[in-house]
Amino acid sequence: MFSPSRSGTFDGNVDDRVGKFTESIGFDQRLYEHDIAGSIAHANMLAKQGLLTPVEAGQITTTLATIRAEIHAGEFQFRSQLEDIHMNIEQALIDRLGDVGRKLHTGRSRNDQASTDLRLWIRAQIDLLDIQLASLQMAFVDFAERESTTVIPAYTHLQRAQPVLAAHYALAFCEKFDRDRERLLDCRRRVNRCGLGTAAVAGTSLPIDRVCVAKELIFVSLALNSIYASGDRDFVLEYVFCLSVIAIHLSNWAEDWIIWSTTEFNFISLPHEFCTGSSIMPQKINPDVLELIRGKTSRVIGNLQTLLVLVKGLPTAYNRDLQEDKPALFDAHDTVCSCLEMAIAMVQGARFNSDSISNNIEQGFLDATTMMEYLIKQGMPQRNAHYLIGQLVRLAMNENSTLAELSLSQLQALAPQIDESVYGVLGVKNAISAFQSVGSTATDQVAEQVRRWKQRLNTEN
Repeated sequence: MFSPSRSGTFDGNVDDRVGKFTESIGFDQRLYEHDIAGSIAHANMLAKQGLLTPVEAGQITTTLATIRAEIHAGEFQFRSQLEDIHMNIEQALIDRLGDVGRKLHTGRSRNDQASTDLRLWIRAQIDLLDIQLASLQMAFVDFAERESTTVIPAYTHLQRAQPVLAAHYALAFCEKFDRDRERLLDCRRRVNRCGLGTAAVAGTSLPIDRVCVAKELIFVSLALNSIYASGDRDFVLEYVFCLSVIAIHLSNWAEDWIIWSTTEFNFISLPHEFCTGSSIMPQKINPDVLELIRGKTSRVIGNLQTLLVLVKGLPTAYNRDLQEDKPALFDAHDTVCSCLEMAIAMVQGARFNSDSISNNIEQGFLDATTMMEYLIKQGMPQRNAHYLIGQLVRLAMNENSTLAELSLSQLQALAPQIDESVYGVLGVKNAISAFQSVGSTATDQVAEQVRRWKQRLNTEN
């Protein structure tokens, strides 16, 4: 069996079983555009350096463009015996140009090709993923505007904590996904370094111009150490880590809405086109899409774990183990993109059940912290106020009432400095009005956040 990696050193052909075991064209063919882009830049550089004639470079680049069009149209026949995307494209070039095609690999190795292709692919995916994340942010901003007057309980430890505007809750996810975008942008800077021309491990004695190649491929800088450039995958790890954090944020959101869509909560109505039914219980409206978003997060995290284990014990420089980075990378990326697509549509179509929420919004003493801060403003030390409000909460629990339903005499029996003004901070609406700090759920703060997000996201578009 023919193998592109076997030179005249070998005594005999490779076993057919080895070819089947080592091929990667089944999954790395999706790198074809980036592999061809790198090869065209490399050919142009070789011509500039006198290692190809202008005519030869023209033949190579034209033929590569034809091969790219054939692959895009689904007319190209990939061959598993050629192992990977690099050799499939190069052999097609050789089949059409003969010795001219055989000159393309001058001054490079499949090791630096693979690294460069992955860098180009990840860079492109980061740009597309950023657009998806911005669309999801905009969906949450629109959601915040739709629910601008809705008040919901905020939970810590899954226990009612304080009242917040539903819009404030929605904007929390704008912040989360903004941190994700920042991480991706930071990752992109490290991805955007060209390794092509570092060859297998030590570089090359041929007079190539790596800067020329980097400029044509729009890399901002070079990976300067040839051992690192061809054999390291830290940029893959970093990208899949970023994907894992995005997946976790999606999972947290999905978990909220799964719980809130239950009869017990009845906080939110999910768009039915993104729910499924039961094969036996006709009344069921199941949040399967949200559950799968939550579930698929484990795959993304698992892919990160796979990559970390893959590289942890490798000796320095390129090893064939690195071929196994692509399935984990591609699956993590595809999974997050599909989850984002679903999330955007679900956020656009969901509605809070305001009436149901308002029916029991006063339960759980959501105004207790605001009342504590009322006493602090009266000059009481925080710890004293904290303890005293706990006593008042116990009194209200015993009487099956809210804090606002306690009489002034009951309040003054424990805290004489309290006067009728306390009722101005009791109840969820008054508690919301009492907030002042930047970034809080105060109505004016949330309105300003909505305005700021809309302005920024619309400017980006």
